[in-house]
Amino acid sequence: MRRVCVFCGSNRGGKAEYAAAARAMGDSIAAHGLGLVYGGGGVGLMAVVADGALERGGSVVGVIPRRLMRRELGHPGVTELRVVDSMHERKAMMAELSDAFVALPGGFGTFEEFFEVLTWAQLGIHGKPCGLLNVAGYYDPLLDMVDRAAGEGFLREAHRSLIQIDDDPDRLLSKLQAYVPPVVERWLDSGET
Repeated sequence: MRRVCVFCGSNRGGKAEYAAAARAMGDSIAAHGLGLVYGGGGVGLMAVVADGALERGGSVVGVIPRRLMRRELGHPGVTELRVVDSMHERKAMMAELSDAFVALPGGFGTFEEFFEVLTWAQLGIHGKPCGLLNVAGYYDPLLDMVDRAAGEGFLREAHRSLIQIDDDPDRLLSKLQAYVPPVVERWLDSGET
């Protein structure tokens, strides 16, 4: 593992713990000798996680669409800021540059980005680890929904293990580094119709 992609909010959220955890995540990524890849913004939790990595001397690559440069104020202090034409290009480039993915608290964009890479892992498109930094129980309702999907037969139990979860950045990174993708027969390979 060389680089970790972090998805997180362009806002700071309503609890001080969110910003503290974002800073700790950036710091931990750099302390582990890893690079950070993120959405390139200079606002919200995006700025905080980038600053945490930069303050520890880490490498930070931001990827931001042109349209969001003004709204998210592309971070001027990152190691490299790549400006792309669309959200699709942003996500594809972030995935290409990264060896693991972590979602911190965030909104629709964070959810969508995380579930896209998680779906790719489920389909066997990549074997990269996907983790949630579950700050102050933020992701508990989402994890309940994942468990319900499994219980209702929409998700295989084995796919639940695709999500690495912790509330501590160092422990989460250790889980990501030790991650071995589960071997699960894909429905496309099983002969089911």
